[in-house]
Amino acid sequence: MLMRSNRFTLAVCILCLSVWCCGQAYNTEEAAPMEKAEQAALYSAIQGFVGNWWNGSDLYPDPCGWTPIQGVSCDIVGGLWYITALSIGPFYENSLACATNVEFRPQLFQLKHLKSLSFFNCFISLRHPITIPSDKWEKLAGSLQSIEFRSNPGLIGQIPTSFGYLKKLQSLVLLENGLTGQVPTNIGNLTNLNRLVLAGNRFTGRIPDSFGRLKKLLILDLSRNSLSGHLPLGLGGLASLLKFDLSNNQLKGKLFARNAYLKNLTLLDVRNNKFSGGLNQPILDMHSLEELMLSCNPLGGDIMRLDWQSLQSLVVLDLSNAGLKGEIPESLSGLKRLRYLGLGNNNLAGNPPPKLASLPNLNALYLNGNNLTGVLKFSEIFYGKMGKRFGAWNNPELCYPVGSMTTRNAPYGVKPCQRGVTLLDPNSGAKLGDGSLNNNSHFVASLGFSSNGIHGLRQLILVDTSITVLVLNLFL
Repeated sequence: MLMRSNRFTLAVCILCLSVWCCGQAYNTEEAAPMEKAEQAALYSAIQGFVGNWWNGSDLYPDPCGWTPIQGVSCDIVGGLWYITALSIGPFYENSLACATNVEFRPQLFQLKHLKSLSFFNCFISLRHPITIPSDKWEKLAGSLQSIEFRSNPGLIGQIPTSFGYLKKLQSLVLLENGLTGQVPTNIGNLTNLNRLVLAGNRFTGRIPDSFGRLKKLLILDLSRNSLSGHLPLGLGGLASLLKFDLSNNQLKGKLFARNAYLKNLTLLDVRNNKFSGGLNQPILDMHSLEELMLSCNPLGGDIMRLDWQSLQSLVVLDLSNAGLKGEIPESLSGLKRLRYLGLGNNNLAGNPPPKLASLPNLNALYLNGNNLTGVLKFSEIFYGKMGKRFGAWNNPELCYPVGSMTTRNAPYGVKPCQRGVTLLDPNSGAKLGDGSLNNNSHFVASLGFSSNGIHGLRQLILVDTSITVLVLNLFL
């Protein structure tokens, strides 16, 4: 009994000690002071963005304690509070709104422990545009890990070359601003970057070769600019890359050299550029690809010669308007995860493989604007499931069988096949729609009369590709 009592007393003592220790730690954080120079720098920096009306010392006398500022994060360093993150703009409902006339005050660069700096929808006035300061960024080189400027149409000018001093930077996001000029070469010095997003600006010139040194990159998005020239060879060696978006630029040449090694890439989007030279093997070696979007490029080449079975992770494949030729490969039906297949507006020929309908997850298939021929062999159930998400219009020699489906489920823009007429080439036996007839050919269809004809006649139908029928009486 005495032993139980001693154990109970010991347990109570340990519990009390734990509570006291936690309370001491909490009180230490609550009582930790903020360096006066740090506090003054914070108030002045924020005032430069929200306006002189804002009096931080009165409104937020303890910004890291009991009067926190929305968008400001702090941490204790050496027993004092310091600012580690600053987000300006309407990130949250009660965030501070930016003024019409804003300024980057020098006090911003005195926040010596700042790790993250973000501006969202802050610089929006086109009448009062502002540029990113060209200097002083080196003062934050020892701490800054993330810079983000998002949705700031009034932010103009060029990327400061002094960004190249920020060797600890892991994320650089300059998204949908009004920035112009060429991308600085020394951005390639930021070898700790895992995210580089420069999309939605007006950058011009070439992609710097130095980007090939960014071996830790996971996301590279340079889309929606006016970048030109060829891809640097070094980009093919960014083995850690997961998402690569170059869409809506003016880039040209071949996509990747044969030594490209992007085995972890899940998204490749190069739509709306000037890439040429066909689809090459390095793309088919990207076995992790889930989204491959190459549309609106003059790529050219025969789509049949590629082994699509190596891309088993593909969910989206967009090859529309890419100058492709040849027949649609049946091997595409082996991509069981495919949901979107876009092959429209190319020079593809032949009959669409019926096995495409067996893709279990497919919900959009576009074959429009090609030279496809023959009878569509998909089921009415397939057409009903796809609806307008099946596109085969603008294929003049393609038709669907009339008797096999209702008008309601007929593929949009595709003509019905002629009833009860078997169209044959007298020499080859080819049927209309089997892909063997060209746009200007004329061919003969037998009506089933005997070779001796009727009363010494053999009656033939001469048919052209517009399905106009002329009756000719030919004497033997």
